[in-house]
Amino acid sequence: MEKANIEWDKLGFSYIKTDKRFITHWKDGKWDEGRLVEDNQITISESSTVFHYGQCCFEGMKAYTAKDERVLLFRPDENAKRMVKSCQRVLMTEFPTERFVDACRQVVRANMKFVPPYGMGASLYLRPFMIGTGDNLGVRPAPEYIFSVFCSPVGPYFKGGLAPVSFITSEYDRAAPNGTGAAKVGGNYTGSLLPHEIAVKAGYADCIYLDPTTHTKIEEVGAANFFGITHDNVFVTPRSPSILPSITKYSLLHVAKEYLGLKTEERDVFVDKLDEFKEAGACGTAAVISPIGGIMHKGKYHVFHSETEVGPITRKLYDTLTGIQSGDIKGPDGWVVEV
Repeated sequence: MEKANIEWDKLGFSYIKTDKRFITHWKDGKWDEGRLVEDNQITISESSTVFHYGQCCFEGMKAYTAKDERVLLFRPDENAKRMVKSCQRVLMTEFPTERFVDACRQVVRANMKFVPPYGMGASLYLRPFMIGTGDNLGVRPAPEYIFSVFCSPVGPYFKGGLAPVSFITSEYDRAAPNGTGAAKVGGNYTGSLLPHEIAVKAGYADCIYLDPTTHTKIEEVGAANFFGITHDNVFVTPRSPSILPSITKYSLLHVAKEYLGLKTEERDVFVDKLDEFKEAGACGTAAVISPIGGIMHKGKYHVFHSETEVGPITRKLYDTLTGIQSGDIKGPDGWVVEV
């Protein structure tokens, strides 16, 4: 198929309208069959719960072109399962996991000309989401829901691609103890806009959120998960009930252990003990991996491997995971799904 007229190697992480998106409605106790549509506008009741009470959740995932021109989705079943958990947390009607994966495949197939070619460092980003709709006034679950999937070709999340970036710890909390931090809901992100802006204005890529109870432990790096490599080559990532369970993070835990032969740990990461790590990074669907050059905390700046060069283990992690995603490296069974 002829590709869209896009400078693939110059893509950033921004919205580009594509040809089709999938949409389905839940009403009167059931989901309709759903369909692909051209219109990227949604009209809903002014009293919809998504507007007033933030009843919504979403996912982020990517499709990649392999060297043999197959188009691959990376672990879409895990995104489907995580959305189910998000729906359960905010009392939204669950969307079946099989239908979730099928909807994503339909969207990719309908927008094949927007899937970046192999080797361009770009991908097709998919955004499945669900919102509470219908006429409602009181604080209660919505009477109706919309599930939709749209896509957009994207490049690196942070400018410069795989290059070290610096972060600063925030006094703001991303999530409350026993709150919605482990669910991928909109409210977690709208509350992050101000701390992000403060960090960027101070000259950093984003902020780092500490645990909301004691402000002594790293939880998330902006909209991504944190990992560090200790001096004795242990891959460490924080454990907390208010951290979003990142599919990329758990994939990296597997890659670190099974492909690179590293020991792995999920445990507390204290912000005043950063010197235990020789390398560090942020990981998530959008960025995959962003090496962390340094972290500013209470006026003290800690540098990891380098502010200009990617650490060797971080580079291996990135190359291995992206190799699996693009089909260059054989991954565990079920990790890549051909569209």
